[in-house]
Amino acid sequence: MMTLRAQSEDLTDLRARGRLRALQPRIGRDFASNDYLGLAKSARLRTAVQEALSRGVALGSGGSRLLRGNDPEHDALEAEAAAFFGSEAALFFSSGYAANSALFSTLPQRGDLVVYDALIHASAHEGMRLGRARCTAAAHNDVGAIDATIAAWRSGGATGRAWIAVESLYSMDGDRAPLAAVMAVARRHDAIVLVDEAHATGVFGEQGRGLAADLEDRENVITLHTCGKALGCEGALLCGPRVVRDVLVNRARGFIFSTAPSPLIASAVRESLRMLADEPARRLRLMALIAFAEQSLAPCGVVPTGSQILPLLIGDDVATMRLAKALQEASFDVRGIRPPTVPVGTARLRISLTLNVTEADIAALATTMRALV
Repeated sequence: MMTLRAQSEDLTDLRARGRLRALQPRIGRDFASNDYLGLAKSARLRTAVQEALSRGVALGSGGSRLLRGNDPEHDALEAEAAAFFGSEAALFFSSGYAANSALFSTLPQRGDLVVYDALIHASAHEGMRLGRARCTAAAHNDVGAIDATIAAWRSGGATGRAWIAVESLYSMDGDRAPLAAVMAVARRHDAIVLVDEAHATGVFGEQGRGLAADLEDRENVITLHTCGKALGCEGALLCGPRVVRDVLVNRARGFIFSTAPSPLIASAVRESLRMLADEPARRLRLMALIAFAEQSLAPCGVVPTGSQILPLLIGDDVATMRLAKALQEASFDVRGIRPPTVPVGTARLRISLTLNVTEADIAALATTMRALV
C-alpha cells in the first residue's frame, strides 16, 4: 500500500498540467540567473574570500546569533551595510526568504493591517501567514487601491498601524513600484512602508543602493536587500530604524532559533558592497546590455521593461515549457515560469540579463527565438 498516495497523486496532476518542477543543471549561456553584475565568479570576490580564510574567518558560525554564533564579521557587515544603504541599522539573515518571513511575521501586530501588492514575493506571504495582522492584497501597482483599502479599514474604527508592502522591482515582470505615490499614501495614513529591493539592489540607484535609496533614512521605511543576486553571494540585509533590528533580535523566531549565517559569507558580502561603490562600470555595462536586448528581442514579442528582467508572456503552461526546452537545447539557459509563481494564464519565459553574457549571446538568442516563436 502506498503510504504517500495523496502526494503521489498530486505530482501526477502537476505533470499532467505541465507544472511539475524538477531540478536542472546549469546549461548553456546564462539567461536565467540573478547574478546581474557577474560578481559570483569575479576574481576580486574570490580573492577576498581567500584572504578572509587566511586571516582565520570561519566557514561556519557554530550557533545562533544570540548564542555563540555572533561573529565580528556579522557585526562589521551590518555596520557597513547600514552606512552604505543610508539606514540607521541593518540585520543580516541567511536568505531573503528568511528575512521576509521574519519581518512580516514579527513586526505587524494584532489589530494592524498589511496592504500588499498582489505580485509580492512568496516569502512575504509566508511571513504574513505566520503573523497576527490582517492582510489584504491590492491590485498590482494600484496605489489608489492601497489608499482606499486603508481608508475603508480606518472608517470601520480600526486604530492599529497600517503597513504597505511592495517590491521596488518585480522579479517576474521587471516593472517598478510607484514609490513616490506609495510614500504619499503612507504619509496620509501614517503607515510604515516595507520595500523589497531584492532585484534592484546593486543595479539601480546611486552606487547600486536600490530604487528606494532616497527613502532609507526615513523612520517609516524598512528595506530588504538580498545578497544572492547582484551582490553575487547569499543572505539578506534588512535595513531600517534601530528599533526594527532590536525587535527582530528579540522577537523574530526565524532569527532567534536559526544558526547564524556563515561568517565567511558575511565577509564576502562586505567586499561585494565595496565593489558596488568601486566599480560603477559594471552597472553601466549592464544598462548597455539591457538597451541592446530590448531592441534585439522586441521582434520576438518581448516587451521592454527598462530593467534586466525581460518576460515573454506565453500563457499556456505546456507551451511555455516546450519553448524553454527548445531554447535550452539550443544552448540558451532560459527558464519557463508557471503558476503559482505567476498568475494563472500568464506563464512566461523570464529572460534575465547579466554580465555573464555578451551582445553576441543576446543576438544569437534573438535569432533562435525568432525561429521558434
